[in-house]
Formats: sequence, structure tokens, C-alpha cells
Amino acid sequence: MSRTERLLDILQILRRHRRPVRGAVLAEETGISLRTLYRDIATLQSMGAEIDGEPGLGYVLKPGFLLPPLMFSPEEIEALALGLKWAGTRTDGPLGQAARDAMAKLGAVLPDELRRRFDDDALVVVPCGPQPVREDLPLIRKALSGECKLLLNYSDQKGAKTQRVVWPVTVGFFDSVQVLAAWCELRDDYRHFRIDRIQEAQLLTEKTPRRRSQMMKEWRQTLLTETDSGGQ
Repeated sequence: MSRTERLLDILQILRRHRRPVRGAVLAEETGISLRTLYRDIATLQSMGAEIDGEPGLGYVLKPGFLLPPLMFSPEEIEALALGLKWAGTRTDGPLGQAARDAMAKLGAVLPDELRRRFDDDALVVVPCGPQPVREDLPLIRKALSGECKLLLNYSDQKGAKTQRVVWPVTVGFFDSVQVLAAWCELRDDYRHFRIDRIQEAQLLTEKTPRRRSQMMKEWRQTLLTETDSGGQ
């Protein structure tokens, strides 16, 4: 067991008890000596874990915020790194920068063992072709979070241009394209719009008549019967 995993185990044991846990019990459950246990408790306290107690009296973990890096297993760290790498290269400018900033913040506070796993290039995101500029994605994300309507000037796969007022539901990220799923007032139904075919997008102040959570359920139901990826 690595030291990071051992620290995680100590925290988990303390979480299971509301009363102080004797050091001997903690040492036995984690398979370490009392001397090592005392050092580990001191390390956790220095990292921000609110552990009260002292040798001979027992230890209790106060509820509240603990340093997030200590909450992750090595596999979880790998998953986070891979996801942030993907978001850093496959999303719009502001969201991509946020992913890179998150990587920098997380990498700065990780213990050495997890930082090496976090920085490891064993898992990489491989580009599958040129990535288009996604100038409208920040606006679309704002419409999604605010549950506002969007006005789109849209060109379909045949080049036909239409103007649509839509109620955004979700954005799907594929290898080379992004697709907006939305209720289309023109078609009076759910439709899919490729982000790269949106000529212009305008955020409207009018709220969508239905909550996005409700529309998400309705949209998922339509996927069981039909798929319309062309945004017709």
C-alpha cells in the first residue's frame, strides 16, 4: 500500500467513528506501527485535515472540508487528468483554458506520488483531425445554464439557410464536431444543430417555457424512436 493510499484509509476509518479512535486501533486497521501512525496523523493535520486528539487519548475527525487531492485514488487521478486534457483541447477557448487552469491548480497541491501519476503521459488525447474554432460555444453554454432561448442563423447539410429560435437542451462533443440538441420553434420538435454550421447565434432574454431538466427527459425519449443529426 502506498503512503497516499494509507492516508486515505486513515481518513476513511476516522469518518466511520463519531467518537475518538485510539491510535492502536488505527494502526492495527491500517497495518502500520504506532510510530508511523503518529507521523501520518501529523501529515494529515498539516495538509488541512481537522483531526483532534493526541497519542494515548485517540483521534476524531471534525466534519468539514478536506483537501480534495487526498480524496482521490490513483485511478481517479488518471481519469481526472485524461478528462481535463480532453477538455483543454476539444472545447471552446474559455472552457479549454479553465480545464488547463484546473490541471495546474490540482497538480500544484497533489502529494508527490499522485502528482507523478497526474503528470504521466501514459494516457493521452490524440487529435483526430483539425479542430474548428468554436466561437459560439461560450454563448451556447450561457444559454444552457441560464435556460434562455437562442436565435440561430443556421446552414444545414445541404447549404439551405434558416433562422431558428431554439430552446437549448444539451451539447454533445464528438471527435470532430459538436452538436446542439434543442427544441426548435420552427419545426415544433426537438432538432440537432452542428455547431460549425451555426452562422450566427444570439442570446435572447426570454426564458425557455420548460425547464431544461424536463426537456432533457423529453429529448432522451425521442432518441429511442428517431435520430436527426442533420438539424433539418
